[in-house]
Amino acid sequence: MAAQVAVPAYDDSNSANNRFKSRFRSFFWSSVILATSAHFVAFVYWPELTTEDFSFEVVELTALDLPPEVDIPEAPKALARPATPVVATADISEDITIAPTTFETNPVDALPPPPELKKEVVPAEEMPRFTPFTVAPEILNREEIVDAMRLEYPPVLRDAGIGGTVQVYFYIDDRGWVKTTRIAQSSGYEQLDEAAIQVANLYRFSPALNRDQKVAVWVSFPVTFAVVH
Repeated sequence: MAAQVAVPAYDDSNSANNRFKSRFRSFFWSSVILATSAHFVAFVYWPELTTEDFSFEVVELTALDLPPEVDIPEAPKALARPATPVVATADISEDITIAPTTFETNPVDALPPPPELKKEVVPAEEMPRFTPFTVAPEILNREEIVDAMRLEYPPVLRDAGIGGTVQVYFYIDDRGWVKTTRIAQSSGYEQLDEAAIQVANLYRFSPALNRDQKVAVWVSFPVTFAVVH
């Protein structure tokens, strides 16, 4: 017969799970007391918080005067229809008629010669005109131009904070030298226009190229005077 071995019954009363359950109540209340104490200390000793001042001033708006009302003229009257032609019944005297014009009465040899057309040739440097080019001229002395603009800026306008842009025509020869300058569009101030011409004469450019050939061209550049704060 096989031998029988007695196995004792398992007692889980002293297991880790039962020990944790028995201590849960003490853990829970200890945690509550500790959290309450930490919050109390934080509220008592935490530095006082203040809100940032975000107030702003309201700018008073000023009303603008409206432009005067424009009087719209009345619509033009409709064109009168032409009168119905009427055939004259009275005899018209031949003295007031115009004689017929024919080559017999007005031979070609007797006609005066036509007036000669004199075409005035204006030099290229006298009048802005377009010249074909493939490579545009570039300014070579920008720093010198900036210094010249500071010197030529009219003090009266500069102190008053008045500036403006003058569009200037430049006639540049095939060496890149400025030969002629003209005002293309005024700034509205005569003193600024005169100062822009003084500065424009100091510009130096690289020659314009039409393919591989240097050409003289007219170009337009702005000269701007502004007060830098």
